[in-house]
Amino acid sequence: MTSIQSTTTAPSDISAGEASSRSGFSSRMGFVMAAAGSAVGLGNIWGFPTQAAQNGGAAFLLVYLIMVVVLAYPMLVAELTIGRLAKKNPIAALSSLSEKPLWRKSGILAGIAGITTLSLILSFYAIIAGWLIAFMIEPLARMAGMPEVADWLINFSTARNMTMMAVFILLTTYIVKNGVSNGIEAWSKKLMPMLFILLIALAGYIVTLPGAEVGLKMYLVPDFSRILEPSLLVSAMGQAFFSLSIGTCAIMAYGSYLSEKENLPKTAGIVATLDTSVAVLAGLLILPAMTVAQANGVAIYGNDGTLLSSDTLVFTVLPALFNNMGSIGSIVAVAFFALMTIAALTSSISMLEAPVNTACEYLDQPRPKMALVTGSIIALISAIIILNFGELFGFVITLTTVYAQPILAMAFGLLLTWVLHRDRLLKELKKGHPELEQGLFWKIWPWYVKFICPVMMLMVFI
Repeated sequence: MTSIQSTTTAPSDISAGEASSRSGFSSRMGFVMAAAGSAVGLGNIWGFPTQAAQNGGAAFLLVYLIMVVVLAYPMLVAELTIGRLAKKNPIAALSSLSEKPLWRKSGILAGIAGITTLSLILSFYAIIAGWLIAFMIEPLARMAGMPEVADWLINFSTARNMTMMAVFILLTTYIVKNGVSNGIEAWSKKLMPMLFILLIALAGYIVTLPGAEVGLKMYLVPDFSRILEPSLLVSAMGQAFFSLSIGTCAIMAYGSYLSEKENLPKTAGIVATLDTSVAVLAGLLILPAMTVAQANGVAIYGNDGTLLSSDTLVFTVLPALFNNMGSIGSIVAVAFFALMTIAALTSSISMLEAPVNTACEYLDQPRPKMALVTGSIIALISAIIILNFGELFGFVITLTTVYAQPILAMAFGLLLTWVLHRDRLLKELKKGHPELEQGLFWKIWPWYVKFICPVMMLMVFI
């Protein structure tokens, strides 16, 4: 296993505070688990399967896999490259792509926008993750003979939302404050295998239940007549785009800790493959679970064939299914919501890492202090959203994931390929792959990111 050594950074070309040293991932496996964990989140475990259920099942799966290759992977390489090239926080990294004042200022603005977007995403993500923790604990409380506590955990209330959000933020902050190798890497190595084991075990159990065969057929047998539907194409592009956390600074921050010995295109390919594998496995769990629930009398689709309450189905349909399973239902419920919580946590630590990393380097403050301060600020934003739930929750989600991420992804890709000198880009990529210049990747990728990806992302944005 190639060792990824700690590196020293000196952001001398920016007006940031000196960071005495930058830690790094201790192994390639550690980086891959952390980066895959960043990409693997609720979008994979729940977002992808519901998108598939709404857009033709297997037809959506096929188009999604194509979009991961043609859209998500090239931009993943771009963001990792920016991070490793500078070995600085995202704001400093983007501003260092050019010496010209205009482009430096543009990079700073793009970095600030990225960190702000990431923080806002974490603020609503923490609220949803808090619900998942509550639903995970609820069966245990009921089995322990505490029905009042169980009811409090699953009923929507400001007190419940505040409490569980705070629990999730504290857990995320605890992991991030311990640093890259001792915190993020160590926990990612534990959480990602647990996620895969739970996902495979749950999917294996669900497909044995009556009614699961309908969901499997929907998911694995494509209706080719639907593949070119505009809504399906746009949805698949959007899901591929969001599934790898493209357009935020999270992957860029992780890239800054990556060794120069690593082959960036290959490493990005491994991360994309793991992320996509989780999404595909989640489809094998959720779609059969939906049709099993339907066979048990739970309403899944409306009269017009549309999926009912797709945003909250995880908190309504699946608990109803688990309740119909008898005594084993409680165990399955705990395992399922533990799976969802792990997926949320592996993403949240990358979301918090980027602003914490930036604060540490610009303010020259210790990591534990900045993790606590940054986590507290995000918790405060989450609290404001909870207190104004009807007005702010959906607004913040739309603002960040529908508008900000596509725009920022285009900005990052364009800054890398239009502003950074081509020779400097080639030199960076050749560090972990000396023969890259003679290969097909170098002949296609720079021009693809420069011209094709912005057009495709504009389509997603529209």
